[in-house]
Amino acid sequence: MILNDEDLWELVKLGYLPENVRIGPSSVDLTLDSVFLRPKPQKYGPSSLYYTLKMTDSLHYQRIEKEQYLLKPSEFVLATTKEKVRIPKYLAASVAGRSSVGRLGIQVQNAGYIDAGFEGQITLELHNQTYYSIELLAGVRICQLVFYKMTNECRNPYNGKYLNQSGPTGSRLYLETNAD
Repeated sequence: MILNDEDLWELVKLGYLPENVRIGPSSVDLTLDSVFLRPKPQKYGPSSLYYTLKMTDSLHYQRIEKEQYLLKPSEFVLATTKEKVRIPKYLAASVAGRSSVGRLGIQVQNAGYIDAGFEGQITLELHNQTYYSIELLAGVRICQLVFYKMTNECRNPYNGKYLNQSGPTGSRLYLETNAD
């Protein structure tokens, strides 16, 4: 079941969401922060133009802090929401790009559900799908958070490698083992 506006306002009152969020009929709008991470693959030797990233490698990022960031055609960056959120043990959430942002040609992704028990800012994967540059502005409503009520409160809330993340956070896939 998706939470409605009354339920979302209750999450604000309980301190799970910041007081200044914009709440719609069935989602919460979140805004873009001014910190971006641009993947910066390392080059292999003078004869190789591009680095081949193994999924088990740690990827290097260039940190950029700007109120206005020019996202070039086909460019990919990690960004973050200004808002820090907390997800109660009886809810899960997902991030969706706002339609108005998507219609400009910006794909807003998040790696999936936000598990019950997660706390922190939400890292967003932004991709410019157009052939022209698009200026990203800190403070603009970039995505919406949709909450889902679970059948029961979870027994083991999220305690993973992204708990309490602050700012855009690069992939930590390299920290996993086959047992994870």
